[in-house]
Amino acid sequence: MDPETIRIRPIKPALSGYLKESLVLLRRSRVPDDDAIHDIRVLMKKARAAMKLLHPCIGEKAFEDEYRTYRDAARMLASWRDMSVQRKTLRSVRKSNRKLFRRLEGYKPLDEIMKWENQSSEENMEIIRNIDEVETLLRKAWYRLRFMTIGEPDAALLYDQLNKSYMSAAALCMECRINTRPQKVHELRKRIKDFLYQIYFFRPVNPAAVKSTEKRLDIISQNLGKYNDISQIIAGLNYKYGNPGNPPELDELVALLKGIQDRYLADVWSSAFKIFKPGQKLQALLGITILRM
Repeated sequence: MDPETIRIRPIKPALSGYLKESLVLLRRSRVPDDDAIHDIRVLMKKARAAMKLLHPCIGEKAFEDEYRTYRDAARMLASWRDMSVQRKTLRSVRKSNRKLFRRLEGYKPLDEIMKWENQSSEENMEIIRNIDEVETLLRKAWYRLRFMTIGEPDAALLYDQLNKSYMSAAALCMECRINTRPQKVHELRKRIKDFLYQIYFFRPVNPAAVKSTEKRLDIISQNLGKYNDISQIIAGLNYKYGNPGNPPELDELVALLKGIQDRYLADVWSSAFKIFKPGQKLQALLGITILRM
């Protein structure tokens, strides 16, 4: 494929769009709702993935500064969003397991998750302070981006970065398949998200193949995200297998949650290995070959 014919979606305007959309969502109300927080965190993930593509084009310091900004902004909103998701997940499980949950009433770690929405005024003030700080971070990042010199990056250089993301996700996919651990599954989801948000910029080169891969990656990522949500719930319950202080109902609840996790992973592996199977090359997956000029 002649590199002069390659048309990759411009990255800087996309980054600017992620920042501006995040600021709009933050300013919509004094305390953004769960959907707004979710959308902002997704935009920050997209921004970090795009910045990884640009890493060789902007230098180490600029990369570190901008990447840290997007990461810190997402982290400031993380605990709020995570607790909300955990509460909704447990309430969904409770619908078909009401007797079990009644027997667990009074177990403090579970009660804290289930009743998390009843925040104190002090907790609400902390959320507002975080929102204000995130807005300041993103306004400054958007201003810096306007004056960042990127030019027209070499398509082959960006493709090399994309291939690194692909290879990283493929290695983790195999590792998780052989030895499934919650921390590694969480890391796999992050690497798959990077790859998903990066191939978006290569969509004009082979729209059909890239869009098909994006759809499959999105479903895989959603299932891995639900698996991770349950891992966080189990961690929040302070559960350790074999602890003599565990009420039998807690063992039963965790076994139930583990079963749900198993179903999410069962929906991941077949599709994931069609994308990340050992030995597969990125150019074969996406039908894209970009030669260095």
